[in-house]
Amino acid sequence: MSKIPPRDGYGKALLKLAETNDKFIVLDGDVAMSTRTCWIRDKYPEKFVDIGISEQDMVGTAAGLALSGMVPFATTYCVFLAGRAWDQIRTAVAYGDANVKLAGAHAGINVGPDGASHQSMEDAALMRVLPNMTVIAPCDAVETEKAILAVADHNGPAFVRFGREAMEVITDEDTPFEIGKARLVRDGEDVAIFANGPMVYEAIKAADELAKEGISALVADVHTIKPLDEEFIIAAAKKTGAVVTAEDHQKIGALGGAVCECLSENCPTPVTRVGMPDTFGESGKMEELMAKYGLDCPAIVKAAKRSISMKK
Repeated sequence: MSKIPPRDGYGKALLKLAETNDKFIVLDGDVAMSTRTCWIRDKYPEKFVDIGISEQDMVGTAAGLALSGMVPFATTYCVFLAGRAWDQIRTAVAYGDANVKLAGAHAGINVGPDGASHQSMEDAALMRVLPNMTVIAPCDAVETEKAILAVADHNGPAFVRFGREAMEVITDEDTPFEIGKARLVRDGEDVAIFANGPMVYEAIKAADELAKEGISALVADVHTIKPLDEEFIIAAAKKTGAVVTAEDHQKIGALGGAVCECLSENCPTPVTRVGMPDTFGESGKMEELMAKYGLDCPAIVKAAKRSISMKK
């Protein structure tokens, strides 16, 4: 199993779009090397604009370009895009249903040593609450590439979050991807684990560990947080009677919140959320931080046993 930074998948998708979509353009917030938009800058300079360290201006410019018929990808670190530019995203993009694509690189605890100021653990919640916004958290570099190509064809605002560091590639070119459709990774009978981003890999490992104890775990890659695949979520909950959500994000407001809202209204089921507790992170190696804050395989195993214990 190879390791590739998800941002490389973003860069590859942009190169494909530059070749096939004459309305495509990239805006970057002075982080082109880090986000891989430099690949467009260097090969297709006419399709690249460096806005500088001015995220609000970048989003406003992207909205104007979209209203003029272009398909702009506004790109910067996730924490700056969802945080600093939220008002512009709300008013200029979501409210007007502008066809802007928001690419949040360096998402989650993945940026490790950069510390709490750069660890974007709240972005999906901020984006999910906005009307008209599609929110996606792909699980690896290959799925990131597919997600970007998909949102380019999707008419309307979309936000895609992806990490910086190399992560295990667990999908391939033949793995299906469709906006709004969860992907069954592994079937199971005793508990359903809904994960996205890097937590899909951790969920697969957790399912292996649970199997050693005779526990059959269903694992699903719920890459699209909004619109949530409610039909799949409800069916898996009915089948297993116990649910775990796992995400590289605050427990509040993103995948865990969306699943709980869905099930509480349609199919009340024991749910245990695995995610960042109600706190900020700190500087450290990614693996150390994932273990400290319960964003790893052992945390998912523990959560699965808890949900199973609450079955009626």
